[in-house]
Amino acid sequence: MPDSGLPDFRGPEGFWRAYPAYRSLGLKFSELATPWWFVEDPALAWGFYGHRLNLYRATSPHAGFEILRQWSARMKCGAFVFTSNVDGHFQRAGFSEDQITEIHGSIHYAQCMKRCGVGIFPAYSFVPKVDQTTLRCEGELPKCPVCGALARPNILMFGDYGWDPGRNAQQEHRLDAWLRSVGQKLVVVELGAGTSVPTVRTFSEGIAEQKNAQLVRINLRQPEAPDGSISLPIGALDALKKIRAALAEHSGCRLALES
Repeated sequence: MPDSGLPDFRGPEGFWRAYPAYRSLGLKFSELATPWWFVEDPALAWGFYGHRLNLYRATSPHAGFEILRQWSARMKCGAFVFTSNVDGHFQRAGFSEDQITEIHGSIHYAQCMKRCGVGIFPAYSFVPKVDQTTLRCEGELPKCPVCGALARPNILMFGDYGWDPGRNAQQEHRLDAWLRSVGQKLVVVELGAGTSVPTVRTFSEGIAEQKNAQLVRINLRQPEAPDGSISLPIGALDALKKIRAALAEHSGCRLALES
């Protein structure tokens, strides 16, 4: 989320600029974002995710979230968020928890490494102490509240066969119900979804086809879109501001003609 001031993980160079300590270890984002490290080196694993958790808590959602929220408030059926972001910024921006699907989970929730049956639990009480040089987590690591085993973020990682999808399954059930309830034509606004992990692009194109919806793809680097889509090759915040201005101008012209 560069518009919010968060680091850009695209490509190893972008990741290493944000986290130079991992360059010295020769570790890329996809090599760190795996459950393997929670078994082999929990302090390194929680250093990586703990730093991100602190960063996401300290960073405010950019103004584009409020633009989207205002648009959704004016819609008869509201809006539903489908996001691969794990930062929880849509909730912080005022979107209802009941109308958000976090397809890759959330860093603000955790699960037991031993899968003792506790399920998914909030990580709000955990405040990671991360060494800024080594990016290793110091002190006591988060534990399962039932069995005391090591806890890990409830995030779908690379090569992750132990992710608990329970919370996400409930979100997807609500999304399916909302899609069935919407009778009028949908507009799908896709923001910054790339092709390296194509979850969001695949979803938005599928909904556009199934529901005869208008797809608006906003992507500075990969703006290519199916026929019939609107493609805007600019940044998300810039695009949303420009769309808002265009809508306001159109609304003003219409009011002038009607008066």
